[in-house]
Amino acid sequence: MSMKKGTGGLLKRIVRLLITAVLGGIYFYVMLPPINLKSMEFWLFLFVLLVIYIVITAVSSGMSITRSGVTLPQGVLWANCKIPLILAVLLILGSAIGGIVSSEIFHAAAYYNLLDVQTGDFTEEVAEISYDKIPMLDKDSSVQLGSRALGNLSSNSSLVSQFEVSDEEYSQINYQNNPVRVAPLLYGNIIKWFNNRADGLPGYIIVNMVTQEADLVQLDEGMKYSTGEHFGRNIYRLLRFRYPTMMFGDVNFEIDEDGTPWWVCSRTVHRIGLFGGEDTEGAVLVNAITGESTYYTEVPTWVDRVYSADQLVAQYNYHGTLVNGWINSWLGQKGITTTSDGYNYIAMNDDVYLYTGVTSAGNDESNVGFILVNQRTKEARYYNITGATEYSAMSSAEGAVQHLGYASTFPILLNISDEPTYFMSLKDSADLVKMYAMVNVSDYQITATGSSVAECQSNYEELLVENGIKVTDPVELIDAETDIVTGTITDIRSAVVDGNTMFYFSLGTEDYYVVSAADDSDAVTYDVGDEVAITYYVDEESTILTGISIEDAAGI
Repeated sequence: MSMKKGTGGLLKRIVRLLITAVLGGIYFYVMLPPINLKSMEFWLFLFVLLVIYIVITAVSSGMSITRSGVTLPQGVLWANCKIPLILAVLLILGSAIGGIVSSEIFHAAAYYNLLDVQTGDFTEEVAEISYDKIPMLDKDSSVQLGSRALGNLSSNSSLVSQFEVSDEEYSQINYQNNPVRVAPLLYGNIIKWFNNRADGLPGYIIVNMVTQEADLVQLDEGMKYSTGEHFGRNIYRLLRFRYPTMMFGDVNFEIDEDGTPWWVCSRTVHRIGLFGGEDTEGAVLVNAITGESTYYTEVPTWVDRVYSADQLVAQYNYHGTLVNGWINSWLGQKGITTTSDGYNYIAMNDDVYLYTGVTSAGNDESNVGFILVNQRTKEARYYNITGATEYSAMSSAEGAVQHLGYASTFPILLNISDEPTYFMSLKDSADLVKMYAMVNVSDYQITATGSSVAECQSNYEELLVENGIKVTDPVELIDAETDIVTGTITDIRSAVVDGNTMFYFSLGTEDYYVVSAADDSDAVTYDVGDEVAITYYVDEESTILTGISIEDAAGI
């Protein structure tokens, strides 16, 4: 009789283990935790397995649920689940202790060093960008244009009815040396997925952030692997079963220089203690069409987004707040800096850089500098330039067109005439770009707008001259090439710069010719409508040209 009881008890334990394995397998397939002790998700997975076993044991041991509560024969659960109960408690304690000992209170220096920030020279390292490289759209405007591009395909109703655009993607990348946003198509719903999954997703949307053109790129062979799949071809499930121990962060949609779609899956590591110091170490690249994948510790140069913006911002905030230790970050706060609210992206040197301002502790009214971080290499530069916060600049730009009711996008940082300058688009209520604005970082009262980027920059550079920020020294131009232009004066402006009265003459083009009254006293005698000839120094890169003299056109 005792042998039968022992055999029966063993059989029950085997059944409980089998049920636990099945339910645990379903949990693993859905939640996809990494098999990695440095992952909190893995610890949670182990805890869930133990809870499943304990509940199954309780149910099979006579547990009953009544109005008065849950009842269980005394001592049965402990007798049958002693080890799982102990392990569950140890998991809770272990994860709690692991989180505490991994915190910055014990590893302030390690957190500070997560991001290596070097001080840079803005005018030398951030080159002036040409009009055809300035991104003029933010994500919301790109989403609007992308949706319209798909909706305009009335000739291909099957695409419009079966697929939609992923609003969550729209990754900003450099494609053939142009800033663009790309987003894959997604199945409209689960029925449409079932009807179309054999062929895959037919293409992706590409939005040129300069020309504001959106196109649907249709592929010869559809994308079989995406975030819109439901089983083995789901990109997250593919990653988990091919790389079971790896932790992953952002999964970005990108295209290479040939237009081939890829998923760039950043590998996450914890460098401090058990759960602390989140960082990125390479990425897995998955071909969205074939599903072929390769892990790179150093990704190819066409890849633009490996480190996520949120991770880089968090690492700089550790760097800025823990500069003098953890205690100082809470009490003295000497030398503490943090990132300002919001960030944006800048395309430089065929890479994408995260931009955000930096403020001092307790000061939200101005920035003490800003940082640029390469999202592929994590190379970080800090530029010590004080000035207005991004939101102050946005308010200044919106104030300049308040009669039109336009809203400003979050600015990007440009080098205009060696001046750090916020550039932003001004949008109407439909998220369509209508105008552009430039705001000087050091003095946000210097705000210029224009219906085109060229007009905006011309107006901005005029303001720089009028405010004495941009002054061309004639001594530096003695050996420069000169020319003579003739025409009718259509506009005259003046400003006092360093005690000298400067006259700005427009002859009906976007160029202005500035003549100092000290150099040519006749400059004060001319009016709009006069025919004049101006001798000036040639400068192909500027719309404000330094004049030497002005005279009647009839005099030459």
